[in-house]
Amino acid sequence: MTSPTSPASPASPTPLPQRTLGSTGPRVSALGLGCMGMSALYGDSDRAESIATIHAALDAGITLLDTGDFYGMGHNELLISEALRTAPAAARERALTSVKFGALRTVEGGFTGYDGRPAAVKNFAAYSLQRLGTDHIDVYRIARVDPDVPVEETVGAIAELVEAGHVRHIGMSEVGAETLRRAAAVAPISDLQIEYSLISRGIEDAILPTARELGIGVTAYGVLSRGLISGHFSADRELAANDFRGMSPRFQGENLRHNLDLVEQLRKIAEAKGVSVAQIAIAWVLSRGEDVVPLVGARRRDRLAEALGALEVSLGADELAAIERAVPVGAAAGERYPANQMAHLDSEH
Repeated sequence: MTSPTSPASPASPTPLPQRTLGSTGPRVSALGLGCMGMSALYGDSDRAESIATIHAALDAGITLLDTGDFYGMGHNELLISEALRTAPAAARERALTSVKFGALRTVEGGFTGYDGRPAAVKNFAAYSLQRLGTDHIDVYRIARVDPDVPVEETVGAIAELVEAGHVRHIGMSEVGAETLRRAAAVAPISDLQIEYSLISRGIEDAILPTARELGIGVTAYGVLSRGLISGHFSADRELAANDFRGMSPRFQGENLRHNLDLVEQLRKIAEAKGVSVAQIAIAWVLSRGEDVVPLVGARRRDRLAEALGALEVSLGADELAAIERAVPVGAAAGERYPANQMAHLDSEH
């Protein structure tokens, strides 16, 4: 008898393509599972379905689970811990955790900045190890650079955690090319986690070339732009009060209508190929290079299954050109975050 928290698993998962996080990072599945939405920012979620989705991802061969210690103020790490604890041992052993830290929160749930001081880095890591129920974190990164602490000090503290065996690899998140160089001069960086999608292509000018020069991989989040280009979002959808998208510029008024028009152009290409809009969008990110690993934020098993289908979608030169015509660089209306959050993005400076 099976249940969402006691899965029956095949002897081995369906083989998935593998990619390496940079020249020094781990070998992971070509798609990773971003778990944030299971705990925060997209309205309420179903705990049992979230755990079932993590189990389904592991069973399908996904090995990379991405989280943050501030997602639900620790809730997401505890959720992942429960999912791994109740997964078959083989699946549990294959799973790799990628953890972001550093965000400071209020009792009410607000964000008040980031702390990258070495003592804080080690404090955050200690709590994450406890919540995850593990003796090491596979990839550890500060979510946003602390403007009051040199990035060299923050990365140096993570490097000490690597030396102590508590962390396996160092990652970065949402940093610009110069900051990435400074970080890589301190210690090997496995990957840069940054938003990258058909409508968020800012990394292509300087950040992605720099990462490639330095042998640093990319874990791309927001590949469906928080559902905006998934093919499932509609202009009349009502968002919960605790849904981040209610404050996101790309989901507001004329911006939303403009962006959904882009999605309809993309839908024509997807329908002609016999796949979904989401699969085309994810396949496009997969096509950017073997050093790019898309993170899909599926909270339900059906959405996960759809995302996994993108791995079967091969895009030829003509199809890629058609996608570029349908959604040209810079075509999206609105910034990817509200102004106060854009200010924290080193990648946008």
